[in-house]
Amino acid sequence: MPTRHRAPATDAPSLVGERYEVEVGPVAHGGHCVARHEGRVLFVRHALPGELVVAEVTEGRTDSRFLRADAVEVLRPAKERIEAPCPFSGPGRCGGCDWQHVTPGGQRKLKAAVLTEQLRKLAGLTPDQAGWDGSVEPAPGDKLPAGQVPAWRTRVQFTVDRATGRAGLRKHRSHEVVPVDRCLIAAEGVEELGVEAREWPQIASVDVIAAQGSSDRQVILTPVPGGRLPIVELDRPVSVQRIDDHGGHHRVHGRAFVRERAANRTWRVSNGGFWQIHPAAADTLVDAVLTGLQPRWGENALDLYCGVGLFAGALAEAVGEDGAVLGIESGKQAVADARHNLADLIGEKRVVIECDKVETLLPRTGITETDLIVLDPPRAGAGRATVRHLAGLHARRIAYVACDPAALARDLAFFRENGYRPVSLRAFDLFPMTHHFECVAILEPADGTVAE
Repeated sequence: MPTRHRAPATDAPSLVGERYEVEVGPVAHGGHCVARHEGRVLFVRHALPGELVVAEVTEGRTDSRFLRADAVEVLRPAKERIEAPCPFSGPGRCGGCDWQHVTPGGQRKLKAAVLTEQLRKLAGLTPDQAGWDGSVEPAPGDKLPAGQVPAWRTRVQFTVDRATGRAGLRKHRSHEVVPVDRCLIAAEGVEELGVEAREWPQIASVDVIAAQGSSDRQVILTPVPGGRLPIVELDRPVSVQRIDDHGGHHRVHGRAFVRERAANRTWRVSNGGFWQIHPAAADTLVDAVLTGLQPRWGENALDLYCGVGLFAGALAEAVGEDGAVLGIESGKQAVADARHNLADLIGEKRVVIECDKVETLLPRTGITETDLIVLDPPRAGAGRATVRHLAGLHARRIAYVACDPAALARDLAFFRENGYRPVSLRAFDLFPMTHHFECVAILEPADGTVAE
């Protein structure tokens, strides 16, 4: 049997707490900027490109390839810098927001710079070649003056401090809890439950969901190992669920689902299942997908990683009673919700929802061609093998919905290898104050051909 070697332990001194005066370079994917000190790279949070700052090391040793740091003093500020509106934002505080210290327009410019770099580095594409105008679009209702924060986050996970029982948010790259009185980016429906104002003994985390388009509110409690669920008394009627030691959901009281409203339908989402967090996100993305795909009456379509059926439902309405949509989703509860949500279209044999992994089921379907494809993969992306299979289905158009610019760029490169090119790309700032954003890329066969 071969011997397994472990990486040697290092006795190199820690540099945590050391301070360096650095000139801040470009923004990088992940909510920080790049700087250098004596040849070593520093990833600096709470800084902006072009600034001169004092950076305090938060992670790294003398033999580390790179260091992580916070800008604890700004010696020469950038013009986009503002005073952070949130009192819990800043070095050593809550890690939920990356760009509280940046104007809204400045945040979108940073995100555009990240997407530009990922496209260049991983896909070999310029913005023009990707069909992108270089902008990141604000969500409807979010174009606010500097210093005002949109309360957009309809789902928030609070972590409970074991010592105090207070709910708060974690520090960046840490399990340490920062108790908060209020989260500025949390939607009104989250804050009205008063989670931060009470104690949560024997609870590890409190997930709060405030559905849009209905008055549904849900609280999901995860007790500490061996902990007992306390009596839950909140300020308004709310459904409560408990997570067991194996990750299973148990209804305590109220419904096991919330009702969301988008694309002219009501959607059941059970057990804290996936739904877009920004209240405008679902409609914004459906509109971008349909505008890009330009579905025609009678066409066939695939909705991959379909969740509770959002895009499948919108596509089915667009292709009409002579068309058909196949949705594939691996989550059993999401599939049950999708079948409930689209029961009328399923009954008319216009939609079929199957439960399995895309890469496992799609080759077994026997489908050799289709007209349209929409895929909304997890953060890691679809991957080379799945992209190759999709390219072989000769779709007229493909819509790729992405929450990670690096994964999107990698998959665009795989599509290019297999005969597809992007004809349009849009980016949406659906996560203000954070480094996250959403993209919708539309692809067509390059030069009228696809890979066999």
